[in-house]
Amino acid sequence: MDRITSTCVSVTRLVMGMIDNNVYVVDDGGGCFIVDPTCDPDTIMEAVGDRKVDAIVLTHGHWDHVGAAHALREATGAEVICSAIEEPYINGEKSFDEYTRCDPCSIDRTVADGDVLEIGDVQLKVIATPGHTPGGICLYTAPTKDRPGYPVVFSGDTLFAGTHGRVDFEEGNIDDMRESLVKLSYLPPETVVMPGHNGLTAIARELGWLKICRL
Repeated sequence: MDRITSTCVSVTRLVMGMIDNNVYVVDDGGGCFIVDPTCDPDTIMEAVGDRKVDAIVLTHGHWDHVGAAHALREATGAEVICSAIEEPYINGEKSFDEYTRCDPCSIDRTVADGDVLEIGDVQLKVIATPGHTPGGICLYTAPTKDRPGYPVVFSGDTLFAGTHGRVDFEEGNIDDMRESLVKLSYLPPETVVMPGHNGLTAIARELGWLKICRL
């Protein structure tokens, strides 16, 4: 478990499951919200502590990013948020892979590109980033007077250190991925990238190869 405090939001990162998913618990002023909960809800709730969970935000519908969402929604009453495109994959109407199903989770709110989520005193700009899945999103938050520090983007399985998310899964699309990476390349270079797997990085560190996607 890592505690990240140099950014404009204070984040606890948990690395969980058989493919080392990053689960993020983010302070929001009065409580917290959780990004991409997987595997063991009890471990996630230990990281939450005595804080109220205000929301559960899902970057996309793959089982390894939503596996604990249903249990956490039941335990906390927090609203679950994802893109409208991903909703049927998360609530059980559709499946990316019939062999890797997890407990379906009802969605309380859907978002689209350009929407701004207000959770506690944190504002998250929704960036539609299809490619890994059709309705994947990233979540960007910038520093404010009350929340100084580096900006952050929760990039799901779109952008990793040195590479991008896989596009060879069902419904992946390399052209969509390229356009999504172009969007992320224009974020402030000091933006800290908190991906769905592997270590953290920054837009500045990835900008060399990201600029190639603009061509």
